[in-house]
Amino acid sequence: MTHLSKTNYITWRDCKKNAWLKIHKSEVYFANSLSDFEKQIIEAGNEVDLLAREIFPHAQFQTKFESEQFLVITDIIEEKSDGLHLYEVKATNEIDKKTHYHDLTFQVNVLESLGKKVLSANLAHLNKDYVRKGDLDLQELFQIEDVTETVRQMQDEVREEMDLAFAYLNQKDEPKGPCDCLNKGRSAHCTTFSYSNPNVPEYSVHDLARIGLSKRKLTELVDSNIFDIDSIPEDLKLSEIQENQIWTHKHDRPILSKENISEVFSDLEFPLHFLDYETFPSAIPRFSGYSPYQQIPFQYSLHILDTPEAEPRHLDFLHTSTDDPTEKFADSLMNHVLGKGHVVVWHKGFELGRNKEVAERYPNSAKFFANLEDRVFDLEDIFKKQYYVHKDFRGSSSIKKVLPVLAPDLNYKDLNISEGGSAAEAWNRLITDNKIGDEEKEQIKKDLEEYCRLDTYAMYRVWKALLNLIS
Repeated sequence: MTHLSKTNYITWRDCKKNAWLKIHKSEVYFANSLSDFEKQIIEAGNEVDLLAREIFPHAQFQTKFESEQFLVITDIIEEKSDGLHLYEVKATNEIDKKTHYHDLTFQVNVLESLGKKVLSANLAHLNKDYVRKGDLDLQELFQIEDVTETVRQMQDEVREEMDLAFAYLNQKDEPKGPCDCLNKGRSAHCTTFSYSNPNVPEYSVHDLARIGLSKRKLTELVDSNIFDIDSIPEDLKLSEIQENQIWTHKHDRPILSKENISEVFSDLEFPLHFLDYETFPSAIPRFSGYSPYQQIPFQYSLHILDTPEAEPRHLDFLHTSTDDPTEKFADSLMNHVLGKGHVVVWHKGFELGRNKEVAERYPNSAKFFANLEDRVFDLEDIFKKQYYVHKDFRGSSSIKKVLPVLAPDLNYKDLNISEGGSAAEAWNRLITDNKIGDEEKEQIKKDLEEYCRLDTYAMYRVWKALLNLIS
């Protein structure tokens, strides 16, 4: 008989069959390796957990409790003469009501079933309003919330779920039928979705743009056993983006609004600056002026195009020392970006957010970034506004989807670093891992430069391809 841990209970709540496969067919569950983003989450959790312990010098850490059916390893326990105080540490800026309360209530139920008296149940998470000034202030970094009353209200409900989960996960025969994710959008699917739902094609109704936010529509399609894009009824009420996604797929023809694109492009002032940032979201603020998870801007790539007919010239910056990159990052930008001309980015909210943060930490750059904000043009808007829609975009406006269509000779697959999460992880390793040698360091630098360079050159090529389409 397998004990039910709190981790498997939380997995069961999200998708029951996925949790069963994790226990009984681990080769299916772990068939795909963790992404760099997922690895960052795990590392951040470990880092935050270790720091949180310093607030409780007389507490017990990682204590194991086991009943006949259930298993718990608590984060932090403070033993008192009349009972104990329980603390669950979360590497987040706020409480996730969908999982954190259930996690803590599971622990309280197990402890009390073993005769322990729980005086309080608490969640310790990062304080999003904390700004580091000099040394870390752990009392300010962490926000501790007493959620005992909420946990008490949830105990009976969670206890019933625990019994159901225990019975489900201990059945010997594999549960039949689809998994719980069948009524969720693609981004919310469990790791074993394709195994549990073999009748769902690789490109399905689950990939319709924002379908996960339209649960009624998705449920209607699933209940009608409609999974293929081609089978979606024409009278189903959908958003414009979803309708265009389906139309281009069914007719194998793109949608192109030359007039709208021409109007937008005619307003662009040269020289054009194609700009992209790479950043690292450190859970624990490493430098003064940073808050939890505030992005550290460690790299940028810039392609400058003086005229429509010219070839773009490339400039870049990569911070490779262990100090705060802010000033050097900003100084380099101020030296490279010309005093006029639009700055072309992809998904401008990200770059504008970083510009604001850098200006706050380095006031000498405030005037420059204020001027830059007025010159930013978001190339992604062409695709968000549906001025150009292609079936191979699959409802997305990501440059990773757009590039293969408009510049098929370019791709990220041949690069050692092929996405932002990997770039962030590589840079973090470059400056924190003392075990890597000079040769490996140079390779990481080269990989980072190649990846970021392609990001801005890709934007240039997308712009150029669109210009040719409307000419």
